[in-house]
Amino acid sequence: MGDYSQALSYYEKSLDIDKKTLPPNHPDLASSYNNIGMVYDNMGEYSKALSSYERSLEIRKIALPPNHPSLATSYNNIGLVYRNMGEYSKALSSHERSLEIRKIALPPNHPDLAGSYNNIGNVYINMGEYSKALKYYEKDLEISLKALPPNHPDLAGSYNNIGMVYYNMGEYPKALSSFEQSLEIRKIALPPNHPDLAGSYNNIGLVYKDMGEYSKALSSYERSLEIRKIALPPNHPDLASSYNNIGLVYYNMGEFSKALSSHERSLEIRKIALPPNHPDLAFSYTGIALVYNNMGQYSKALSSYERSLEIRKTALPQNHPDLATSYNDIGLVYDNMGEYTKALSFLQKGLEIRLKSLPPNHPDITQSKRNIDNVKKKM
Repeated sequence: MGDYSQALSYYEKSLDIDKKTLPPNHPDLASSYNNIGMVYDNMGEYSKALSSYERSLEIRKIALPPNHPSLATSYNNIGLVYRNMGEYSKALSSHERSLEIRKIALPPNHPDLAGSYNNIGNVYINMGEYSKALKYYEKDLEISLKALPPNHPDLAGSYNNIGMVYYNMGEYPKALSSFEQSLEIRKIALPPNHPDLAGSYNNIGLVYKDMGEYSKALSSYERSLEIRKIALPPNHPDLASSYNNIGLVYYNMGEFSKALSSHERSLEIRKIALPPNHPDLAFSYTGIALVYNNMGQYSKALSSYERSLEIRKTALPQNHPDLATSYNDIGLVYDNMGEYTKALSFLQKGLEIRLKSLPPNHPDITQSKRNIDNVKKKM
């Protein structure tokens, strides 16, 4: 339901009871710490999430055999947090350790093995290493096809992830085909207003937006929003994501007042649903800034981009790629304002972070260098 404070309250009560009634290294205590870590991860409080997951892992190392599947779960969850923090090498290491254990502990076509391949693929997609991501996602799909019934929801997840790689590679027809295959399975396997159906419509909208087919994108995003309004509480973070995406389509259509309205609605929901420095709030401020920048209202754009940067500085590690995006965005506003010295300073800071956090051939690095060259020509 996205009600993280309530979830945390109940999980902490459970932990409190477990501490009083169980030995200090009982596996159920590890489960309680694991659940608390999951809530903190969803709240964007990654250091707290990591601390809880690591405590869970410590207990499991003492209480369980060295290749028990629950240890794999702990390493997996630690990897998820590192991925959210942008620490991709640590995320990869944790997910690979999880995969090693699962290979020993589980049959070769167990769904949890597919999950490990999926999560490694997720890290590679964040790193911009799309061919590696595709390889792991296809391995995930291969196992899932053997292990699961033909219309199992997890198969839909596999096709969805393959679609996301093709989308990032700019291979839009392949992306669309995979997303539509995912949607067809979900229509058969799930109730008509299940949130995962909304996810499929959302991703189809994503492809249509980048193909420039804005009416189709808008139709898909609005279908996603309709389902989420029925399936989720009124201030669920996924509703904010829908409004954010609709805002991006209106922005691309040049309908700036509608775009602004959608992004502001997204921000309102996130302010209610999330902690004040959650990274998703930064995305809402970025969307608002994008519109103001293209309306020529540079001071308002700058204010929103700076708020986004403040949040990211608080919420994320110092070399997270999203910080680079913020510095880049602010630099481009200064470029539009004719303040080229300031523009250059911010663009160079963005490039510096990208060089540390991304593979050398990542397209964002190329874009940063191009932006810097453009400003230098104007000075």
